[in-house]
Amino acid sequence: MSLSTLKDRVRAATTEQPTAEATVFGLAEDAKPSTPEQLHTSAQAEGGDIADVALNWLERYGNEFTRALPSHIDTGAFLAAVRAALPGLVRCTPASLLQALLTCARFGLIPDGRHAVIRREGKQAVFVPMAQGYVELMYRSGRVGSVHVGMIHEGDEWNFEPTAPAPLDFTHRPALTLPKKDRGEAILAYAFCWMASGARSQVVILTREDAEAIRDEYSQAYQRAQESGANDSFWHTDFDAMWKKSGLRRLHKVVPMSAELVALLKADEAGDAGQVQVVHAPVEEMHLLADAERASEHAEASQVATVRPLPVKLGTARRGRSKPKKDRAAGRAARRRAA
Repeated sequence: MSLSTLKDRVRAATTEQPTAEATVFGLAEDAKPSTPEQLHTSAQAEGGDIADVALNWLERYGNEFTRALPSHIDTGAFLAAVRAALPGLVRCTPASLLQALLTCARFGLIPDGRHAVIRREGKQAVFVPMAQGYVELMYRSGRVGSVHVGMIHEGDEWNFEPTAPAPLDFTHRPALTLPKKDRGEAILAYAFCWMASGARSQVVILTREDAEAIRDEYSQAYQRAQESGANDSFWHTDFDAMWKKSGLRRLHKVVPMSAELVALLKADEAGDAGQVQVVHAPVEEMHLLADAERASEHAEASQVATVRPLPVKLGTARRGRSKPKKDRAAGRAARRRAA
């Protein structure tokens, strides 16, 4: 049988089980869950894999994923990474999940933790390009021959002399023969490129203090995690990786950037700020997101009991307060005497 759906292709890429089922857990087309809560309920009721149920919802957009992925990206590797990430994302809103995955696909980055990550923040799914993702797009530009990014530890040999000609201005000799504990703490992160023309870019060097300043000033995700007490941003959980990524991002000031790399920087910044990331997407993709949001809202609204107001009998309302009968009778008698 041809693997025509997103779900079938993911299963083929990640398991050796048959892919003949039309729907996961035998769900009918009109019974497919369309909200994160329904995804969890369906999976728990059937004793199945939540990721498979989430894929059942995503498969309606299979053609969009096929069109979004560049031809040089292995579809099986991308779909396998999506399936592995879905269990932690099914409580995200469908629109944000679709947006994050399509954005990741458009950049041709695999959400495998090295090139990119799809991260959940509250009910929002966020596409986060990693350091290796930036390196990948630099190579694709055709202008960069090689990219070097690393960390200097206390026990390493290194030299930085900005006024010397390249490549004598910077050297780094890691103390790889020493045990990790003897290499000491990381003290510097650096990044530079050798261009396809043979020239070398300026070396970007960031101290820990530099990295902390970048984090405190620019990372809204870090600030939100601090304020909530969750302490679960990447700056909290993998500071060194974000330190190196900051060095790579700084290269855009000294290296010619492709339009795709500029778009990646904007998407990364938008995701950190909690904004829409598909800044480079065509109009039809925005329609897809709107369609996903409407489907989710419709499904959620159908589960909420509508409270109807009690009927009000027309014509019974009066202005002001009614007078007692005794007062009304006295008023009539007074008018007769006056007449």
